[in-house]
Amino acid sequence: MSDIQEATNKLLDVNLHENQKSVPVTKENGTKNESEHLHITIGATVPTGFEQTAAGEIKEKLGSSCKISKDRGKIYFDISVESLAQVHCLRSVDNLFVVVEEFKDFQFKQTKEEALKDFEDLAGKLPWSDPLKVWEINTCFKKKKTKRKKMSQNSNKEKIDNGQGDKLDGRDIRGFTDSALDSHILDYYENPAIKEEISTLVGDDLASSKDETDEHLKEETAPQVLKFRVTCNRAGEKHCFTSNEAARDFGGAVQDHFKWKADMTNFDVEVLLNIHDNEVVVGIALTEESLHRRNITNFGPTTLRSTLAYGMLRLCAPQPTDIIVDPMCGTGAIPIEGATEWSNCYHIAGDNSPLAVKRAANNISSLLTKSQVKESKSSWGLPIDAVQWDSCNLPLRTGSVDIIVTDMPFGKRMGSKKRNWNLYPACLREMSRVCRPGTGRAVLLTQDKKCFAKALSGMGHVWRKVHTVWVNIGGLHAAVYLLKRTPQAFVHSSDQEGERGTPW
Repeated sequence: MSDIQEATNKLLDVNLHENQKSVPVTKENGTKNESEHLHITIGATVPTGFEQTAAGEIKEKLGSSCKISKDRGKIYFDISVESLAQVHCLRSVDNLFVVVEEFKDFQFKQTKEEALKDFEDLAGKLPWSDPLKVWEINTCFKKKKTKRKKMSQNSNKEKIDNGQGDKLDGRDIRGFTDSALDSHILDYYENPAIKEEISTLVGDDLASSKDETDEHLKEETAPQVLKFRVTCNRAGEKHCFTSNEAARDFGGAVQDHFKWKADMTNFDVEVLLNIHDNEVVVGIALTEESLHRRNITNFGPTTLRSTLAYGMLRLCAPQPTDIIVDPMCGTGAIPIEGATEWSNCYHIAGDNSPLAVKRAANNISSLLTKSQVKESKSSWGLPIDAVQWDSCNLPLRTGSVDIIVTDMPFGKRMGSKKRNWNLYPACLREMSRVCRPGTGRAVLLTQDKKCFAKALSGMGHVWRKVHTVWVNIGGLHAAVYLLKRTPQAFVHSSDQEGERGTPW
């Protein structure tokens, strides 16, 4: 048996707590082999409308096929436990959870009392053991990440000078080794471009986590009771109970089963009860906050989620050396996500608002600083620039841009519906000028669908609509349009030639 497998087994064999009723892993060869190759089902929430895009990323990076739920914005896929860190590196998912049990056709009783009683009985029948092991491993990852951040913050305060005869005892040596390991783990945890074998990463992490767990258990004089909460997400009109009632009764049964302590805010374990019509999925959350909170530190009134920005970029299939422009970048969510994931392209973020350009520049600077701290050395930077400009009169050469991706003003928080009737046609015309004929493409997000359709109808000679993705943005029904630039060359009018001046 390899060291990796042995380390994995050691951690998986650790009891979560004495009061938990999880099934211990026996030492027979058959069961032990199952622990070595533990396979689990992961559920993920994604931006609505981009389920297929997320499934494509998972297939490409993990080799797993996805099942798209009837409940929009959720997908499910199977992985081995060794791939857990890779799952956290996905760019298209918001939240992750491990599936305890899925019921595709749950038969709800006709009365509220009977239906809620079924939820109470369900808690004691579910296979909790493997999902709780996955939760424990996932918690180790998060502890490593927190420890690494604290070490980075203190690195400038504490310096070790071995040249003056200072000695390192065994504790210091072990601390230094753990620091290197933490650095390696967080690099993979945050940077999917690293090519080390993930099984080695998880194996080393599990071994060190087992040591820390042993020390922690020795220091404890009494077992600590886990705190938990149940969150119910319900969709459908044929249910005779509310989400709160289902969470209350199911949570009470979970508490009786594990003897955990209920806590709605400061909880260790979040149990999920997802109900969509007759489909019921019970899971355990693996993320405390959405994974879309990864790049932006300076927010604006309409900052786009990084996961949605990734989905829009992926729609246009960027190729190496492509020039990708966001002419209305706001805080820069789209070009920053692009520069992070497609670093072999060149990204330009522009906006007519000096405040927006300043926020985008600050976000780029923060991301560079984070990269330098993580790598403990100077960075070459990101292939991205921020520019202030007029989106209807871009300082770019005709036919010089490969891809345009932008979040257009909805006319609610920014701009107005009335202004959009003039803005949209002017923007589409200018985009057609700078975009390469025949190969250029544009991905445009807007909630003002009527105005956009009218503007696009007058641009049929330069833009062809390929695909539309319907999305939900903060409760607003919006659309993402994928456009293809036709081969027809852009023709300047005489008035425009006189006003434009010399482009770059």
